[in-house]
Amino acid sequence: MIRTILAAALLLFALPAQATEAGWALLREGGHVILLRHAYTLGTTDAEAFDIEDCATQRNLSDRGKLQARKLGALLAARAAPVEKVYSSRLCRALSTAELAFQRIPIEAFPPLDPPVGDAEYGAEARQAVLDLVRSYRGSDNIVLVTDLATIQALTGRAAREGEALIVRPGDAMLSVQARIIFN
Repeated sequence: MIRTILAAALLLFALPAQATEAGWALLREGGHVILLRHAYTLGTTDAEAFDIEDCATQRNLSDRGKLQARKLGALLAARAAPVEKVYSSRLCRALSTAELAFQRIPIEAFPPLDPPVGDAEYGAEARQAVLDLVRSYRGSDNIVLVTDLATIQALTGRAAREGEALIVRPGDAMLSVQARIIFN
């Protein structure tokens, strides 16, 4: 009985490591799209008067998040094929993550990566724009799309931790997750 519990516990701790190693293997090949959730933030919700243009109305990166963003950028530079370009939501926490992680790489604010709004038509158009971007990518290096949890869920049907990377490919109506990399 104790052996079974120990084996199950070891397996649970090993799964993230295996998922992460599978992700690194893909990224070393190049030509992949990385869907990255922003790094750690302060708080859990944005202000009621949320304004995409005003960082004071948004959750922003914590000191731990700033360190995490720098670390994930350094790890991607060391362990993966080069990053060709970075697209980011206009959320301050996403842009800050992109700027801290990818200091020498062009970063483009890409509104379809912004959090989904209540308008279903806009949500469908934004998802289609992201799918079109992913489908059209043909480079030999990797590209990164930095966004938030709600957008990741809308694009993949999956959740991601703060600072987690999903290696994705286009599916029929959504992005399909090939692997994950967890940055602690």
